[in-house]
Amino acid sequence: MTQAPSMLDDLGLMHALIWMFNRLQKQSGLDINFTQNIVDEKFSPEINAFFIGRGVNYPVALEGALKLKEISYIHAEGYAAGEMKHGPFALLYPGVPIIALMCQDANYDSMVTSIKEVKARNAYVIAVADENDTRIDGLADEVIRVPHTHFLLSPVVNTVALQLLSYYAANVRGCPIDFPRNLAKSVTVE
Repeated sequence: MTQAPSMLDDLGLMHALIWMFNRLQKQSGLDINFTQNIVDEKFSPEINAFFIGRGVNYPVALEGALKLKEISYIHAEGYAAGEMKHGPFALLYPGVPIIALMCQDANYDSMVTSIKEVKARNAYVIAVADENDTRIDGLADEVIRVPHTHFLLSPVVNTVALQLLSYYAANVRGCPIDFPRNLAKSVTVE
């Protein structure tokens, strides 16, 4: 039986996807102790956090904010990085955590600009970046490294990093991680 070629095969992404899942299975690619230290120092005392991303990582920013809210009870918002100047800047204060999803794609320089803008307002920037990204070191206050992968697959590894960040934040705050308040186990739609 011959299978029709898929778009993933045409782009070479199927191979990258299989490689990435094998790597994530063998090792998380994340420095868990470093991630725990960031949470201990920045998230446990905070009541607000902002997640920013562009392109394929904008939905990941939304999901990261949602997960942080759900299990750690920290108010969090996700934004397209370019939209920060249309109102959310008014909510920034010194030390507020900004989690910036850095992707090695055409949006990288725009994300750098967004980081510089929030840093000018004394925000504390935690970047989630490719393990090979050397430019981010001088821009962010902290960097969480994720395994290198094709930029279209970066949402997968970035989501894992944000889920772990949320998990540790909830744990440090003593939140019931397996039983978040006011959330149903399933959602039914009528």
